[in-house]
Amino acid sequence: MVVSLYDRLGGYDAIGEFAGRLISGAQSDSLLGRFWGHRADDRNARDLQMLIDYLVRETGGQMYYTGRDMALTHAGMGITDIDWARFIEIVIQVAGELGVGELEGAEVLAFLDGLKGDIVTAG
Repeated sequence: MVVSLYDRLGGYDAIGEFAGRLISGAQSDSLLGRFWGHRADDRNARDLQMLIDYLVRETGGQMYYTGRDMALTHAGMGITDIDWARFIEIVIQVAGELGVGELEGAEVLAFLDGLKGDIVTAG
């Protein structure tokens, strides 16, 4: 029996915790915080829920994601390779804090690497 990444990560609650800590870390980061600087709390809460829904679906959980694709979602934001590298550092930090296993962490990083071309749009 193949166990989904969703289940190996701990299911909905664990992915929600990961996403919440990830976004909190990015929002408070001196480099990445600018992407949330002028947004209302309700918008940020909605975007967090969309991220959770997306991650649950993409890892094999039963979630219907109603958001836009990653290219459209991040269009015009001017996200650079430097921003991306800092984001990945935060991902790794949060995964470590939550005790994500090496295999699962590698799968998450490979998944994110596949999204980079849709998200990083500036030099």
